[in-house]
Formats: sequence, C-alpha cells, structure tokens
Amino acid sequence: MSVVLNSLAAGQPLIYCNAVTTPAVMTNGLTVFNVTGDVLVFALLSECYTANGATASTLQYSATNNTTTTSATMSGASASLANAAIGVSVIAQLGALSNAPTVTTASGVGVFPWGAVRIPGNSSIKLVIGTGSTTGTWAHYIHWQPLQDGAIITPAF
Repeated sequence: MSVVLNSLAAGQPLIYCNAVTTPAVMTNGLTVFNVTGDVLVFALLSECYTANGATASTLQYSATNNTTTTSATMSGASASLANAAIGVSVIAQLGALSNAPTVTTASGVGVFPWGAVRIPGNSSIKLVIGTGSTTGTWAHYIHWQPLQDGAIITPAF
C-alpha cells in the first residue's frame, strides 16, 4: 500500500494525490480506500495482477458515508471479468454515477474521461462484486484532490 502526497514542488503546493492498494481478491463490500476530509476523485481503476478464473464477476464502485451510514454508487457495473488476464484494467468512467467502467485488454491501456466525484470526509470507497468473488488478485488505484486542509485518501490494505 502506498500514498503519494504531492504536497510541494519548487515550494508550490500541488493539488493532486494518488494512492494504491496491494493486490487482493475482490469480494463484495470490500473497502479499498478510506477518506478523511472532503475530496474530489478524478480517476479510479483496478488492475488484474494474477489471472481471474471463469466466474463471471462484475465490478461496481461505491462510497459509504460512515457518519450517516448511507451508500451511493460511484459507477455502474462493469462487463464480466471472467478469465481476465494479468494486466486487464477496470477503469471507472467518472462524471455520471451510472456510467459502467471500461474493461481493457491485457495491455491495460485505457482512456479516462474528464469527470469527478465528490466524496465527503469519514467515508469508505468499496467494491460491489456481482456473481461471486474474483479468483485473481487486483490492485486498486485512485487519483484525487483534497477539498479541505488535511483531507486524505488512504488504502485499506
């Protein structure tokens, strides 16, 4: 797990930050990131690190406000991840909460649309896995901007 805070460059603050989890099997309701303070999320993706089996799992991103215990989707559900090869990425198409993520080829090359999702502080970003857990392991990446001083996103594992 790592967090990169681009806090200063040449004495000037930068506004974008990144975090990544360690690879793990994706299960329904798995918390992948914890949010402290209000943030804007610009990019969210999951990359396959060990090949997936034949289970036709799908992936949807959601956020839970831990103060109100209310959840909301951040995306629609992806296409099937059955037999996903190492390098396949699931890329959230942020901008509309119902947009389905794009599933790339094993090259992992994909396009991020310009969009953002606001996540309030004291929230968790979670996975909604349809049709059963994945058999392969996946790492999760996030690119975000704090909206208030001290806001941060940290990987859950």
